[in-house]
Amino acid sequence: MLPDPARIEEAVRLLRAGQLVAFPTETVYGLGGDAGNPVAVARIFAAKGRPAGHPLIVHLSGLAAAREWTRAMPEPALRLAESFWPGPLTLVLPKAGHVLDAVTGGQDTVALRAPAHPVARALLAAFGGGIAAPSANRYGRISPTRAADVREELGDAVALVLDGGDCEVGLESTIVACLGGRVTLLRPGAVSRSQIEDVVGTVSLPDANAPRAPGRLRSHYAPRTPLALLEAPALAAEAARALAAGERIAVMARSPAPPDWPQPGWRRMPEQPAAYGRVLYATLRALDAAGAARILVESVPRDEPWAAVADRLMRAAAAGDGPAAAGDVPEAP
Repeated sequence: MLPDPARIEEAVRLLRAGQLVAFPTETVYGLGGDAGNPVAVARIFAAKGRPAGHPLIVHLSGLAAAREWTRAMPEPALRLAESFWPGPLTLVLPKAGHVLDAVTGGQDTVALRAPAHPVARALLAAFGGGIAAPSANRYGRISPTRAADVREELGDAVALVLDGGDCEVGLESTIVACLGGRVTLLRPGAVSRSQIEDVVGTVSLPDANAPRAPGRLRSHYAPRTPLALLEAPALAAEAARALAAGERIAVMARSPAPPDWPQPGWRRMPEQPAAYGRVLYATLRALDAAGAARILVESVPRDEPWAAVADRLMRAAAAGDGPAAAGDVPEAP
């Protein structure tokens, strides 16, 4: 969906006044505020019900704009930006002195991304600055991939929702830290670890010294309905047991429903990881609204193409278990 110039102009006016504007990216919808305005940043946290001290991703028009937000652009970061921007890759870099502590969660690093969605790009070009934007949903819940999701979740807390249609990727961006001579994958996404290694060589996984980054809560991306992640044979057995007990359940699986399945809440998912990721959150939202006692989800393969989907499902299934000790920060596009 192409940008509407009048709506972009209205969005820029609101952002400059410190208001919040939700906008589409290729990953999920973001809840945007002027990254240089402490009042706007505070409104983001309030609208989401998000604990203070968690870093945000700053969205920018491109590499030239990113240089103004970091005090150093390491060579690996430069190569990654040139390879994958605009696109679903976030870079964590040393922050420039003017960057608000509320944006970085008090850390000495800042997360930067140049989205590819035409509406997001038109908005950033017209605004001419950084837009801080976590995903446009309540804290810890399912990220929005449609404008209607944003309105349902946040209502009047958002001054304007720019409708850009359904998000093409559907899962939050890959996050990579380029710090201290190391490249570290902090969150899997559409840009895979192998693709990153093709550009910069060795990529590490996060350790206890890694910076906090969005999307690393143990429990996250979660529906309100309890969700269990099961291998296909265990799912079939549990579904049969639940039905025999008269329990209303919903199922999300790559396999078809049994011929005698009596309930409507069986959603068959795509066989390919990119297509699965594109519809994952919309499907979870639909099943969450179906009135089931539980959602049963078939596990996905463990190979690299499925890494981002597997990560989101694992966190969705962990609801109620509490956050992980490391990376205790929430979602962002």
